[in-house]
Amino acid sequence: MEWSDQPIGRRVAYWRQRRGMSQQVFADAIGKSKSWVDKVERGVRRLDKFSVLNEIADALSIDTQQLMGRDVQRRNDHANCIDQVEVDNIRASLERYERLGKYLGAAPIETPPLPELRKAVNHAWYAYEKANYPALARTLIDLLKAAPVAEEQARGDARAEAAGLLTQVYQIASTVLRKLGESQLAWLAADRAIGAAQRCDDPLLIGIATTRVANALRSLGRFEAALDLNVQVAHGILTELGVEAKNNRAALSVYGALLLQGAMAASLTGDAATTRDLLDSAQQAAEQVGDGANYYWTSFGPTNVELHRAAAYVELGEGRMALQVHQRIPDHALAALVPERRAHHFLDLARGCAQIGDLERAGRALLAADQAATSEIRCRPLAHDILTDVLRRGNGTKTPLPVRQLADRMGITA
Repeated sequence: MEWSDQPIGRRVAYWRQRRGMSQQVFADAIGKSKSWVDKVERGVRRLDKFSVLNEIADALSIDTQQLMGRDVQRRNDHANCIDQVEVDNIRASLERYERLGKYLGAAPIETPPLPELRKAVNHAWYAYEKANYPALARTLIDLLKAAPVAEEQARGDARAEAAGLLTQVYQIASTVLRKLGESQLAWLAADRAIGAAQRCDDPLLIGIATTRVANALRSLGRFEAALDLNVQVAHGILTELGVEAKNNRAALSVYGALLLQGAMAASLTGDAATTRDLLDSAQQAAEQVGDGANYYWTSFGPTNVELHRAAAYVELGEGRMALQVHQRIPDHALAALVPERRAHHFLDLARGCAQIGDLERAGRALLAADQAATSEIRCRPLAHDILTDVLRRGNGTKTPLPVRQLADRMGITA
């Protein structure tokens, strides 16, 4: 069922849950009873007064037209994207220091036992890999509050585990914020991730946290710094683990992920030789790991190396080479990757097609990306920029109808 076809009560319930409000809290916010809210959400009671709709929308921090299932000025699929309210909540969580609560006079935060916290972190990773941003936003906001306190309260060996979970929370936050164009916040979260990783006594988590810092640096235009950081830590991990790393697929995955991100940084500097060398080294590691492992949530393997090779060619302005790489990736190997990775690749492919003037194929790549992970396309500024460019250069009406329909759903006009 399309979002606009959902009963209004379900839309109220959806946004109430997105905002982390219980029925009682929401009822208090709009001056109604919990029973009244429950009846509205179940469709037993109608909402036919515009003044009441306005109050509900204000309490939920959304547009009234959006609550009613109608288009708003920028239709970037609000229901499936992390919206500004949630970004602000993530920012607020990053700006708070929950572990200092007793000194700040803050109310104590109840934290779940570590097994439950671990499940929640895994749930956040799965939501990220599927580009399920609404579910991820709610989970992430809660985790950013609970995970720091959980580490502070943990004792003995449990404290290292709690720190390991905390660094993952910050890493997820950094990655998502970078996709949304929040580069400074992404850097802050990544920096926090490094600190937590250093407390968890796991060099591989330190390595993965390094990729988040380097990616944030890349988004800030610090390409050389990102390149140096990735490469130095990659070789540092191999040195620390020694012979063990050669037979450790998890270690090779982290090492390879660092090299891949180093290659992307090198491509942004225009250094084709370094880009190629890093990709080739990553390929050697990937052949030992194989596809389908996903150690440390890296999705590292031969296919992911090829995706990064194509992306690097795009950054180097070699769109035709990127298409050649794409054509040699087996369909089954691409289909086996997580939706976020596939959609990201099709975005890169669309950019490569646009570079060589093949706008029709660029449009098809965008449609493939939308099919792989809708939110990855409709919620990212980068995707909006690519589609806008395709429409502009195709003079709008010459663009295939499905591409124009996608643009319309995203609120983009030629």
